[in-house]
Amino acid sequence: MENRGVLLVNLGSPKSTSVADVRRYLDEFLMDEHVIDLPRLVRRLLLSLFILPFRPAKSAEAYRSIWTDQGSPLIVNSERCADLLRQRTRIPIELAMRYGKPDMATALGKLAKHPGIEEILLFPLYPHYAMSSVKTVIARAQTLMQEMDIRIPLRVHPVFYDHDAYIEALVESATPWLEKPFDHLVFSYHGVPERHILKDDPTGNHCLKDKGCCQKTSIAHKTCYRHQVYQTTEAFVEKAGIPIDKYSVGFQSRLGRAKWLEPNTLDVLKQLAAQGTRHVLVICPSFVCDCLETLEEIGMGAREEFIAAGGESLELIPCLNDHPAWIDLLAKWSETPLVY
Repeated sequence: MENRGVLLVNLGSPKSTSVADVRRYLDEFLMDEHVIDLPRLVRRLLLSLFILPFRPAKSAEAYRSIWTDQGSPLIVNSERCADLLRQRTRIPIELAMRYGKPDMATALGKLAKHPGIEEILLFPLYPHYAMSSVKTVIARAQTLMQEMDIRIPLRVHPVFYDHDAYIEALVESATPWLEKPFDHLVFSYHGVPERHILKDDPTGNHCLKDKGCCQKTSIAHKTCYRHQVYQTTEAFVEKAGIPIDKYSVGFQSRLGRAKWLEPNTLDVLKQLAAQGTRHVLVICPSFVCDCLETLEEIGMGAREEFIAAGGESLELIPCLNDHPAWIDLLAKWSETPLVY
């Protein structure tokens, strides 16, 4: 469909590793009601009194450990994907970040001015639905289009956590690492507070009601992050032929004192080390591009924790990034979006 424009949206990154730029980024990110879902005044007080005075310096140090000559790995990887996609299709492609630059307003404005555009395909670069990822991208796009008086129809590409082609691309990209000797594979997904899962349960009485809720058929699964990440895991291990006793699932990147999805990735790794597991692989399928949470949190921090607990090696499997199978899939879905 050549009269369509595609807007790829990823999370975002600070402009630089300076404490001031990291503070500005964190302020925009954490003030999003879909990230910290508390009343605005409470969010403001929480950030101003307890987070922004302390966290930016620590986060800036973490960003410095992964920053490249080209800038933020997340931005660099996302831009490379967009550039390769432009080479593969005649459809106008714009890239934006939910927080920071390049911003969504500028990208939407460019697409709206493109001659012949009759539809904008919003493509959140997240395989799984969550309030703090897909939902906030959609809400922001809708708000901006209304504010900017863009009257072109907006179509949202659905999440693709269990789509065969996505699983095939994910397994293909991971195969060089899976072919090496290893003891255990850990799937580490970005965590979310349990209250986010409950708020997005349209039935109001399914999610997190019992240990087997994710295996029971329910319309709640359309917006249940927990169900979707387990579906990705099951599809991946089946496709890759990973035995049930050779993989585990964990959740990373917790913030605050609320109850988050469990188990914590670090706890999983420490338990594996205590059981005598020496060589682990970690894959992070909730991210399509490597970023702070994969490169620093897992590739550096989690590796140190695992080795300190008695393990010998932890190797991070890269995200899809610009893998040819992923670019092929993006090109295909840009021209013919999924329909569920």
